[in-house]
Amino acid sequence: MSPRENPFGQVLVALVTPFTADGEVDWPGVEQHIDDCITAGADGIVVTGTTGETSTLTDPEKLRLVEVGKSVAAGRAKIITGGGSNETAHAIHLYKQSEKAGADGVMIVTPYYNKPTQSGVLTHFRMIADATDLPVILYDIPGRTGIPITYETIVRASHHPNILAVKDAKGDFAEVSRVLNNTDLMYFSGDDTNVLPHLSIGATGLIGVTANITSTPYRTIIDAVNRGDLATATAEHKRVEPLVRAVMTHVPGTVAAKYILHGLGRIGSPRVRLPLVGPEDSEAYAIETSLESVRDIPGADFSNFRPDRNAAAGGALPKVPGTTR
Repeated sequence: MSPRENPFGQVLVALVTPFTADGEVDWPGVEQHIDDCITAGADGIVVTGTTGETSTLTDPEKLRLVEVGKSVAAGRAKIITGGGSNETAHAIHLYKQSEKAGADGVMIVTPYYNKPTQSGVLTHFRMIADATDLPVILYDIPGRTGIPITYETIVRASHHPNILAVKDAKGDFAEVSRVLNNTDLMYFSGDDTNVLPHLSIGATGLIGVTANITSTPYRTIIDAVNRGDLATATAEHKRVEPLVRAVMTHVPGTVAAKYILHGLGRIGSPRVRLPLVGPEDSEAYAIETSLESVRDIPGADFSNFRPDRNAAAGGALPKVPGTTR
């Protein structure tokens, strides 16, 4: 299949949404964090995704995150809006508004909780893709949605002119290879532990949680793979592994990433919105223990790491609950 032009970037950060201690969006903190990620090597930012706590953001917050992202990026990185909805009508509305707000692309998650048939999944994707001129990434994460996007559905979806890519958090590498062989879709690794394996079989890039802490190692890995230097990519993969373990193993990635970013002084609060809660003592200890193995990772200097378990404890109830429309 002929390669398509990539409108998304290659090092994409699944951005956390910094909150104040009472659970409101910290807008200056959002601006600073986006700038930090781009400066460290990201060329794409996914706002309002799972890591951004999309389930508890209001629609106005989601749209403002797109606007702020575009303003801060100023052409240095693409701004992709994630999340979506398990209601097709709401997803269409939200993505249309996101396009007006300046989004460069949309990422559509498989409808969750409803458990539609694959025909329903395909219809959901096609109707959203019909409603926007933006390039689309399909997000395949059955561990969260309850259902996979099957090979057959991915192939059928690939015929839509706006559906250009898949973010894979399913981990079926045989299927990824089969799709890459039989479509011209791009693949983005959606599991931080599998970034290099995905790239080694032809993936285009990554959409990563750990990249919130530092995008630089992923820029190194991507650049090395692009020039065919697997040895350098592998060495960087090994070096970043303890950081990935700290972020992705002990608690939800959002929780760990915020806990670490706050300990580094990069965001003002580690607060998450309920039903997410900060790490309990045993979980915080496990994160901190994993971080002890992090050595010489550019952009991840833990010499002045000051974690605050009290600030991270519990979860916040925002003044305005997440709304459907």
